[in-house]
Amino acid sequence: MKLIEVKTKRDQQDFVEMVVDLYRGEKNWIRPLDKDVYAVFDPKQNKTFSFGKCTRWLLKQDGKTIGRIAAFVNDKTKNKDNDQPTGGTGFFECIDNQEAANMLFDAAKKWLEAEGMEAMDGPINFGDRDKWWGLLVDGFDIEPNYQCNYQFPYYQALFENYGFQVYFKQFTFIRNTFDPFHPRIMQKAEILNQDPNYSFEHLKLNRLEKYTEDFRQVYNVAWANHDGVAEMSKEQSRAIMKQMKPIIDEKIIWFAYFKGNPVAFYLNLPEVNQIFKHVNGKLDMIGKLKFVWHKWRKTNKKMLGLVFGVAPAHQGKGLDGALVMATAQMVQKDYRRYPILEMNWIGDFNRKMILVVKQVGGEIGKTHHTYRYLFDRNKPFERMPIK
Repeated sequence: MKLIEVKTKRDQQDFVEMVVDLYRGEKNWIRPLDKDVYAVFDPKQNKTFSFGKCTRWLLKQDGKTIGRIAAFVNDKTKNKDNDQPTGGTGFFECIDNQEAANMLFDAAKKWLEAEGMEAMDGPINFGDRDKWWGLLVDGFDIEPNYQCNYQFPYYQALFENYGFQVYFKQFTFIRNTFDPFHPRIMQKAEILNQDPNYSFEHLKLNRLEKYTEDFRQVYNVAWANHDGVAEMSKEQSRAIMKQMKPIIDEKIIWFAYFKGNPVAFYLNLPEVNQIFKHVNGKLDMIGKLKFVWHKWRKTNKKMLGLVFGVAPAHQGKGLDGALVMATAQMVQKDYRRYPILEMNWIGDFNRKMILVVKQVGGEIGKTHHTYRYLFDRNKPFERMPIK
């Protein structure tokens, strides 16, 4: 077995395409779009390069690629709420061979140590953590959502045998959109709706710039105080909305306002992997035609609850329930477009959000692990604190 650092265009292509042979025959795997993986490692497309760096490796045996891994340092998050400078590793793929996996993990560790890191989290993304984050450990019978990790069951042993420990878990809850809500969340909504200072509205594409800034303001007060989450700039929020714009369904993205100021959002999207699974990773001319056809035919019946945020000053007042019920009025009665809802990336450290999701309803369908590996093996390990 031989490690090769990714440098040439052919190496970059091998890094993206090696998963095709690896997952061949795995019926629930959906091939990621090639362009999305390329974009993570392109400084022109990934703004994280302006405050971080990364590198990648391939593992070869007898001329065949049998593994890959990336390692990265994000200057905005490496010291944030950590007891030690912490880097990341991700985009790990490997045959079922512990020796091969160890070679890949060792390469990432050695590079991160040279960059001054004392620990590594993985598998994580070089960028926002709503993408490519966490190792799938339960829910292999369910198709992955867009830009979410799907791995073989044996990967868990590869990570844990190396010495990675669970830093936190991420849950994906799944529910029938048309099922009734828990009485508690309906009660919350009724109480808050008596306050005329609060109002609710769904996004309108003809005012996208306004909602982009509303989203950024709430995100920064609701999420940037969490471990490992950096504040979002105006450029980043615009880039996110620009990327989402082709798939936005304005009737399933909702905002709450207090005296006209944004204080909460509930961002849902059509789950586009239900369309992209038909394009085999290629969004070329044929792929785009397939995408347009499936979008026109409305073949996608799944809605993805992507992110929910409430400004701290308005938490504990029932706003979460009121915002959910405002959305429900649309998706259960006025716009019955999506019978399935998946609520993605609910961290086990976020008790308040888990409570809200349980009241919304549904069952845990998928579990991902975000692992941490301390380079000093004698240092006591601590999980992410519960919020």
